[in-house]
Amino acid sequence: MLTLLFEKIKGALMKRNQGLVKQKSYATWLAHGGGYTKEPTVSVVIQSHNKSVQIAHILPKLREYGHERLEIIVIDDGSSAEHTQRLAAALTGANEFLVRANDLYENITYDKCLRFANGRYVALIQDDDDIDGTEWMERAVELFEKYPKMVILGGKGGLDIAFEDDRQWAHGGKDQTHAEGKEKDFCFVTAVNRAPMWIRRDLYKQHLKHIDFRFAPFQFDDYEICARAWLCGLQVGWYPARFKSLSTGGMRIWNNQFTKEQSEKNGKLLYSLYSERRNELHAAVEKANQEAHLV
Repeated sequence: MLTLLFEKIKGALMKRNQGLVKQKSYATWLAHGGGYTKEPTVSVVIQSHNKSVQIAHILPKLREYGHERLEIIVIDDGSSAEHTQRLAAALTGANEFLVRANDLYENITYDKCLRFANGRYVALIQDDDDIDGTEWMERAVELFEKYPKMVILGGKGGLDIAFEDDRQWAHGGKDQTHAEGKEKDFCFVTAVNRAPMWIRRDLYKQHLKHIDFRFAPFQFDDYEICARAWLCGLQVGWYPARFKSLSTGGMRIWNNQFTKEQSEKNGKLLYSLYSERRNELHAAVEKANQEAHLV
């Protein structure tokens, strides 16, 4: 209460002596907010926990895409104060935002920021990802424009979901992105995992609407949304983004046992939801590749 009273007195004194307070103006807004882009081509959403040094490293690389086409959203998920302060200082552009959360993990925070983002295409990436240049962004936009039914595009692994039994967590997925030992340039796949995972926002809002909260706080929600996309009549693609790793990801550092538990629980959930529709999923993927002359 004393702190509130002090602030009230302080505010009254500042209001009375405005000549001593640095005033804001349209000119100062124009120097910052005037550069705001309402409808950027791309929004990059980065999930981060105590990895502000890594985020500060890739920000200049992302900005090469051009501020008039780009929005950057960093999710500061339960970081210590020094990391929050570093991120706040690093995000200087009119289209650069910091979203603070309290250890909610990526299922919830990505879902939240997909509604916050304004980009036509949204790239979900993580705090250990490193990039070179903007070709991975340019190529993704080209592919979305070429395939108007594609709602998800992955740049890491393109997988066939393993449905041998309900131990999805143990089996993982079969790689669909290599043919005769050679990496493909693009193909449609059953599922992709992060990161990057690109989302075409208009189709996502119209048909998918959300990341399935039953998989919260993390693990296999990326597989689930891909399966759901195919069964909605949409498409999931893969291309080689060729990301590099800056360091060991935070999930491996702080969530070793937790990840194993989530994998087992959510693997069984994924199996229960989609195992009986595996043939339908595979047929949709095969048809998309045939129609696009990718097989």
